[in-house]
Amino acid sequence: MTRGITVTIFAWMIMTPSFGQTPYRLPPQSVVDIIDARPEPSARFSPSGEWMLLIESDAMPTIDDLARRMLRLGGIRIDPAANGRFQTDFGRGLLLRSTRDDKTMRIPLATDAKLSSVQWSHRSDAFAFTIVTVGGTDLWLATVNEPQKPRKLTNRLSTVLSGFEFHPQGNSIVGCLVPQDRPAEPPSSPLPIGPNIQESSGNTSPVRTYQDLLSNAQDEAIFEHYATTQLAVVDFDGRIRQLGNPAMISSFETSPDGLHVLVSTVERPFSYLLPYWSFPKSLVVRNLSGDQVNLVARLPMEENIPIEGVHKGPRSVSWTSSDSATLHWFEALDDGDPRKVVDNRDRMLEFSAPFASEPRELLKIQHRATTTSYFADSDLFTVSDYDRDRRWIRTQLYDRKNLAAEPRVLVDRNTRDSYGDPGRIVSMLNSLGRSVARQDDSWIYFAGMGASPQGNLPFLDRRNISSAQTERLWRSEPGSLESPVLLVHSSAHDKPTMITRHESPSAPPNYRLHDLETGRYHAITDFVDPTPQIRKIRKQLVKYQRADGVPLSATLYLPADYREGTRLPLMIWAYPLEFNDAGTAGQVTTSPSQFTRIVGASHLTLLTEGYAIMDSATMPVVGNPESMNDTFVEQIVASAKAAIDTAVAMGVADPNRVAVGGHSYGAFMSANLLAHCNFFRAAVARSGAYNRTLTPFGFQSERRPFWEAVEIYLNLSPFRHAHKIKSPLLLIHGENDDNTGTFPIQSQRMFQAIKGNGGTVRLVMLPLESHGYRARESVLHTQAETIQWLNKYVRDIVVNEPK
Repeated sequence: MTRGITVTIFAWMIMTPSFGQTPYRLPPQSVVDIIDARPEPSARFSPSGEWMLLIESDAMPTIDDLARRMLRLGGIRIDPAANGRFQTDFGRGLLLRSTRDDKTMRIPLATDAKLSSVQWSHRSDAFAFTIVTVGGTDLWLATVNEPQKPRKLTNRLSTVLSGFEFHPQGNSIVGCLVPQDRPAEPPSSPLPIGPNIQESSGNTSPVRTYQDLLSNAQDEAIFEHYATTQLAVVDFDGRIRQLGNPAMISSFETSPDGLHVLVSTVERPFSYLLPYWSFPKSLVVRNLSGDQVNLVARLPMEENIPIEGVHKGPRSVSWTSSDSATLHWFEALDDGDPRKVVDNRDRMLEFSAPFASEPRELLKIQHRATTTSYFADSDLFTVSDYDRDRRWIRTQLYDRKNLAAEPRVLVDRNTRDSYGDPGRIVSMLNSLGRSVARQDDSWIYFAGMGASPQGNLPFLDRRNISSAQTERLWRSEPGSLESPVLLVHSSAHDKPTMITRHESPSAPPNYRLHDLETGRYHAITDFVDPTPQIRKIRKQLVKYQRADGVPLSATLYLPADYREGTRLPLMIWAYPLEFNDAGTAGQVTTSPSQFTRIVGASHLTLLTEGYAIMDSATMPVVGNPESMNDTFVEQIVASAKAAIDTAVAMGVADPNRVAVGGHSYGAFMSANLLAHCNFFRAAVARSGAYNRTLTPFGFQSERRPFWEAVEIYLNLSPFRHAHKIKSPLLLIHGENDDNTGTFPIQSQRMFQAIKGNGGTVRLVMLPLESHGYRARESVLHTQAETIQWLNKYVRDIVVNEPK
C-alpha cells in the first residue's frame, strides 16, 4: 500500500540516534493524568454474600518497588525479605461493607502498609490478610463483628511455594511458616568453585525454554533455604502447632474432616532445565500430630514428558469434597504420550482413610482428564476430559452409586466455540470449606460470558440433572456488560439471589444484588469514573471478512473530537489465535459495552494523539492443529489487509498512515507483518520472540519440535527475514522478562539483525521489568516512546500521491 508514495519527514522530527542508558521520559501531560488515575477498589465477597471487602490500591507501583532484592530461582521470583513470592502490586487500604446496606468500616492498617493477600473464611464470619514488611510477612485475622480490631497471628508466614487456608472447623488457619531458628541465608561466594556441568545420554526431554532457573550449587542452596518451611496450624488466639518437620513444602490441603493434611514436598536432585514444580516430589498424608499416615506417591523428575503430554503416576491429587477423608487422582494409561493410540488415556482412582487398603479405580476416561468437581449430593461428581486432536472438551456427570451406568454429558464442545459454550458450573463453599457445585434439589447452575455476534451477553442458567431441562434465569441487557459474580442463596423463593458486576461504556464497574424471583436489584457499590476526561471516546464493534471468507472482527476506537469523514492515522493492535475451523475463528468474544478504560502501557492512549484504533483485531490462524502454522504468515497478512480495507472503506483511516502493534505473540506477529507485507508505515513490538530456533520444543500451539518442522520454524522467524524489514520498528522489552520463550535476548538480537541490514529500529530495554511493565516510570516511558515513534513515522508524515 505504501509503494510508489513520496514521503516527507520534517527535519525537526528526526531523532538523533541514542545509545546507552537515558533518564526516564514522560508522555504528554494528558496521558500522564489518565495513566495516574487511581482505580476503583477491587472486591472480595464473603461466601455467604453478606459482606464484601474493598481493597484500595495505587494505579501503579514505583520503580523503588521493583528495585527490592529479588532471587530468581527454580522458575520463580522470591522476595527474601518477605519470605514470599516477589510482588509489586499491593493493596493500600481495606474496607468491610455490608451488601444489604451502606454500612462500611475501614480496617486499620499502617500508613505505608503493603497488603499482599486477602482470604475469607468459608463461614463468612472472619477474614485473614497478609502484610509484607521489611522483616517478613505478617498474617492477620479480623472478624465481621469486630473488623476494626484485627489481630496479628504471626510474623513468620512463608508464601515462597504455598500459601495458607482456613481449617475446616473454621477456628484456625493452616499455613507454612519460616522454621524457628532457621540459619542465615547461605553466603554467596565471589569466586566459583569450578565449572557447572550438565550431562545427558539417551534421555529424551523436550522441555520449553523456561526462565529464572537454577544454574549452580549456590542457587540450589539458596533455593532450598527459602523453600524449606514448617507446616503449622495457627489458632485464632495465636497459638501455633507444628505439623511434622521442616521440608520444601510445595502445596498442602486439609481433608474435609480436618484430621488429615495432604502434603506435597519437593525433593532433590534439582534440575537446571526445569522449574521447581517439575522437580522430584513426594505426596504424603499426615495427621494433625504431624505423623505420616500414608505415602501416596513418590514422583520422579518430570523430564521425559512428550510435548503436550503428562507425567506417569498420580496427578491432580486432591481430597474428595463430598467425603470426610478420601483422595482422588488421575493416572495416564498411555504413558502420558498424547500421540499413542489407546482406547482410554486416563483412569480415576480414589483412596480413603485409614489408607489401609489399595487405591480403588473408579472409572476409565477416554481422553485426557483435566478437572473434577463434586456436588452437594455426595454421590454425584463430574469429570472433564480434553481431546487434543479435535481441541474438544467434554464434561460428564457420574453417580458413584452406579458407575456402570452411562454418564450424562453436561458439556460437549469445541474449546474455541464460544457461541456454544454453556458456561461453567457454579460452585460454592460448603460448611467445611470445600468447593461443591451449587445445587437446589435437582437444579444446578451454569454461568457464562454469553459470546454472541453482538458481543458478550453474560447469562445464568439452571439445569435439571434429572430431566436435563435447561432454563435461562437471567441475561445481561444489550448496551451494558453485566456478569454473574456470586449466587448468594436460595431464599424462600424458587430462584436464587445473585451478585453481579455491571458496567457500560460510560459507567464504571459497580456491583448489584439481584432478586431473580422478582427481577429487582439494588446497587451495592457506587464507584465513580476515575477518568471522566476520556468518556467521549467513541467505539463500536466492527465485523468484516478475510479474502478467504473467514469472518473477522475488531473494536474500532475513535478520538473524542473525531469529525465524520476525517481519515486518521490507524493503529491495528492484535494477538493471533489458532482455530480448527473458520466458523469458530470468526466468533465475537469481546464486548462493545465494556467500560472504556486506559491503564498502564495501553496503546489506547494513542486516541489522545489523533489516531483511530482497531483494537483486538482478530488474526485467526485456521487449520489442522498439527500443521496450521504452515500458513501462519499468509493468514496474518490476509487478516491485516482485511482490517485496513475495512477501516478505509468506513472513511476513518488513511491507508497511507497505518501502524501495527502487539505484545508477546502479538509482537511476533507485528515483526512478521513488517517482513512479509508493505501495508504498514511502522510497528511497535513489545516483549516478543523473533527467532523460533530459540524455542525448539514448540511455541504457542505449535506441537512439532524444530527438527520435525525446520522450514516452518525458520520461515516463521522474523529474525531470518530481518533484511526485508524496511518500515521502522520499535522494540520494547523488560530486562527481567520471566515469560517462557520471550528471553530479552530475542529483542536484542532482532535489533542487531535489523540494524546490521540497514533498517530503522529502536530498542528500549526497561530495567527491572518482567513480561508486562508495572512501574510507573517504565509505563510512562513506554507511552512516551510509543507516541513519539508513531507520531514521527506515521501520524506526522506528509504523503504526496503520485499522479
